[in-house]
Amino acid sequence: MAITSFGRTNAPDRIDPHVVRIAIVVVLGSIMTILDTTIVNVALASLSKDLHTPLSSLQWVVSAYLLSLAAVIPVCGWAVRKYGAFRIYMQALVLFTLGSALCGLATTAPELIFFRALQGLGGGLLMPTGMILLVQAAGRENLPRVMSAIGVPMVLAPVIGPTLGGFLLQSVSWHAIFMINVPIGVVTAVFAVRLLPRDRTEEPVGRLDWSGLMLSALGTIGITYGLSQTASSGSFGSPDVILPIVGGAVLLVIFVLRSRRTVNPLLDLRLYAIRSYSAASVLMFCLCAALFGAMILLPLYFQEARGEDAIRTGLLLIPQGVGASIGMNRSAMATTRLGAGLTCLIGVVIVSVATIPYLFVGGSTSYVLIGAAMVVRGVGVGLAMMPAMTAAFVSLEPDQVNDASPQLNVIQRVGGSLGTAVIAVVLQSSLAHDAGGPHPSADSIARAFAQSYVWVMVLTLMAVIPAVVLWRIERAMPTETAEDGLPENAVMEILG
Repeated sequence: MAITSFGRTNAPDRIDPHVVRIAIVVVLGSIMTILDTTIVNVALASLSKDLHTPLSSLQWVVSAYLLSLAAVIPVCGWAVRKYGAFRIYMQALVLFTLGSALCGLATTAPELIFFRALQGLGGGLLMPTGMILLVQAAGRENLPRVMSAIGVPMVLAPVIGPTLGGFLLQSVSWHAIFMINVPIGVVTAVFAVRLLPRDRTEEPVGRLDWSGLMLSALGTIGITYGLSQTASSGSFGSPDVILPIVGGAVLLVIFVLRSRRTVNPLLDLRLYAIRSYSAASVLMFCLCAALFGAMILLPLYFQEARGEDAIRTGLLLIPQGVGASIGMNRSAMATTRLGAGLTCLIGVVIVSVATIPYLFVGGSTSYVLIGAAMVVRGVGVGLAMMPAMTAAFVSLEPDQVNDASPQLNVIQRVGGSLGTAVIAVVLQSSLAHDAGGPHPSADSIARAFAQSYVWVMVLTLMAVIPAVVLWRIERAMPTETAEDGLPENAVMEILG
């Protein structure tokens, strides 16, 4: 079972049953929190009408969730060391489920915004704590397979979220968008009590670094809020965007400088001295910027350029989910055989090639061509995402996982927010330029989306650089024996 490279192992044929049980619980919890980052977007117009509140105010229904999510993530590592992963996971799950129920029962906009913030506090702890439980239970030899499992909600939920939200909105009401989390939360809690390992004795840890928490939380909130404002301002030059981002960045710089001199810092930033961890972290940031930024385009293209409704749009997005599922299924084998860096590089190249057809999309482009490109692009996404996280965790010692998990979650969310903000601004500018008339044609609207995909290509190609760096680090690592090497047809065997 020894490690020969990041994720390249003599892996067992099957994952231990207790690891599978933990993965089931973590996936269920992850699905809820990631869905809720996008599912509410389609309901803002209905919320505005029912709660008699302007859309500018109701935007805080989205922002309150994202900001509280970002604020609480940094405290996860300390809380797990102090109180135990099982206890924190259960408390976060209860808080998220309770917040969801209260959101569904809200009768005024201020109530809904407050309950969304409460929901975000639970959601911010669920994902990193679940990852800590899973990584600690899996061990290095099982990491490629378990990471491909928990990657399913990470890749599919942002695609499914708006579609599910539209279906619930048309079939039931906006209340159902929040209430759907309640039965999922209850089922997850039952499974968690039965399947998750209980905490051992808590570690002796120092007092919570309150100064570090305030600096990291406010810094992350500032950057997240600033990026979220780009959609409404339509520009990165707006004071509403620049001031929060600059202020947040300054606070995070102070946090980093202070952490280097603090005896018991909130987060162990010395992890970035590990070359493989830092390369994998940069790769994940670039991947999330490219992938989450692109996810806003296709649903809008189908609705704005082709006139499809929310439900039909969701059906048209199925090929991307199919491709991502295939890629996820193959990513574990690929990481085991080729290593994480090369697997990520292959995935990014596939995504880049499959993005080319979207650079020429028009108002009557064949859905068959679009669907085929979605399948291929989804395969690349599935191959690229989880090996990066595998590489980050497999290079760490067990006692470093508590600090690594929340840091990687922050990196994912900030990267995804940045990519979404960039694409939103580009799309808004392109639509104003190409489809700004009173009766724009389908081709003129589609042209704006094609121009936006140029930036998707740029963001995707940015991920190539850290993937190559990680691959070179892997190649420099010693391998065990010649018989552990790859057969000549390994890549074709993995890709089927």
